[in-house]
Amino acid sequence: MARVITRAQSLPAAASRRDLLRLGAAAATLAAARALLPGGAHAQGAGPEVKGTKLGYIALTDAAPLIIAKEKGFFTKHGLPDMDIAKQASWGATRDNMALGTKANGIDGGHILRPKVHLYSTGKVMQNGQPLPMYTLLNLNEDCQGISVSNEYRDLPVGTDSSALKEAFARKKAAGKDVKVAMTFPGGTHDLWIRYWLAAGGIDPDKDVQTIVVPPPQMVANMKVGTMDAFCVGEPWNEQLVNQGIGFTAATTGEIWFRHPEKVLGMRADWVDANPKATLAILAAVMEAQIWCDRSENKQEMAEIIGRRQWFNVPVADIIGRLRGDINYGRGKQAKGTNLQMKFWGKAGESSYPWKSLDAWFVTENIRWGKFEPNTDIKALVGRSNRADLWLEAARGLGLQDLPSGESRGVEKFFDGKVFDPADPESYLKSLAVKRLS
Repeated sequence: MARVITRAQSLPAAASRRDLLRLGAAAATLAAARALLPGGAHAQGAGPEVKGTKLGYIALTDAAPLIIAKEKGFFTKHGLPDMDIAKQASWGATRDNMALGTKANGIDGGHILRPKVHLYSTGKVMQNGQPLPMYTLLNLNEDCQGISVSNEYRDLPVGTDSSALKEAFARKKAAGKDVKVAMTFPGGTHDLWIRYWLAAGGIDPDKDVQTIVVPPPQMVANMKVGTMDAFCVGEPWNEQLVNQGIGFTAATTGEIWFRHPEKVLGMRADWVDANPKATLAILAAVMEAQIWCDRSENKQEMAEIIGRRQWFNVPVADIIGRLRGDINYGRGKQAKGTNLQMKFWGKAGESSYPWKSLDAWFVTENIRWGKFEPNTDIKALVGRSNRADLWLEAARGLGLQDLPSGESRGVEKFFDGKVFDPADPESYLKSLAVKRLS
């Protein structure tokens, strides 16, 4: 059964308040400097190269910083009044529109699954295998995805331990029925979470079940009509499933890997290279939005904003609980005030900073499942796509201090006892019993 956490362990709100105070002080200094210029105007050419661009998002709670940056005027504050935050129908549509770019009526970046930066850049998931160089600019959030299971299995002891499903799935297959588990994009975060969870319980995600791709907003409707036995997706869809009595949450992804990275702000490398000032302005606006999103007193308003028809068109009740760390697993199990809430900023921006060591895990996992070749140069791939340098430049421009830096967050630990040392991915791969890599 999934572990129930009964004691609040959330990050202290004071950290976010300190960040906002620093931002306020920096803004006051900037205002004073502007006052010294004639008419208080900017010096010629000091602003962004463009007034905005188009960024995509999927209706998932972790897109909130982009939506809040638009709704709260952070983009306009940083000289980008024409930013367009455009809903995408699926992660496949996001990929296709990213390949087009705004010059061809697509998008130049947006809210994307973290491994997509590497999958696009290498051409692995692109049309005709054509590489699309991309940059990871910041981590939008940590935690708060979910693995949900159909009520068909509600009487089994299924939680973080998936092993109880092994025999049940085998019986169903022996009866001539399909066993399907859904994720949102091959090689993406949800694909990797559900694969890790199944494999840890002795279930081979390629041999014992069929994995299918379903867009996030369609997960609940598909489980309702019996299309799949389990799925992995971000919020608010796991909570909505429970609220509608269709299935239950076996585990949140924070219980599999606490403080795991999830979505990123990813952008086309050619756009970033051509618009360095506008890129920093986008980063600054989204960082301010992340700080706003992380404050507990803003959670209700955030849920109300992103739930609106033009954004998600989802009831606030399906959004707010897990934003606060209140997990309704279904089957009569609830956990209040946990540390499993979605994290946007963290202490001194640690949740936003794009640690290269975390990129290394995603590349390594995709080697595990055959998406990348065993001889992939992980460090080189991460090095040319991760722009932690731009994150630091934008943060310093906001007047923030005591920032994270360096390439590694250290050794990562998972719920099943496995560890990932970014300095030794090979040892991690050798420790895994279920994998495609021989």
